Amino acid sequence: MEPGLTVKQRQYLRSLAHSQKPVVQIGAKGMGDGVMEQIRAQLAAHELIKVRFNTECAVEPADVAPDILVETRSQLVQHSGRVLTLYRRRDQKPKIELPKRTRAAGAAG
Repeated sequence: MEPGLTVKQRQYLRSLAHSQKPVVQIGAKGMGDGVMEQIRAQLAAHELIKVRFNTECAVEPADVAPDILVETRSQLVQHSGRVLTLYRRRDQKPKIELPKRTRAAGAAG
């Protein structure tokens, strides 16, 4: 499993996602295989996406976010209200170059 995002990487991804509109909307029918497949496809196409849970949706974003992350192999960038921002790096030809990881201050080594 790949390591989690650092604070700087999350900040960078949030700045990129700020002007984006949600590409997946979840309505009254809630989560299903079709929605999960749509999220996977959008992550493959864009790497960084927003998923909006409409007000009539029966599930809460916080309740299903862990399942979405596992099933799509993505990472949570931000959870703001009824919107999740997700990131999954492409294996080939990634579009987004994350800031490099730095060693924590005071780490032995």
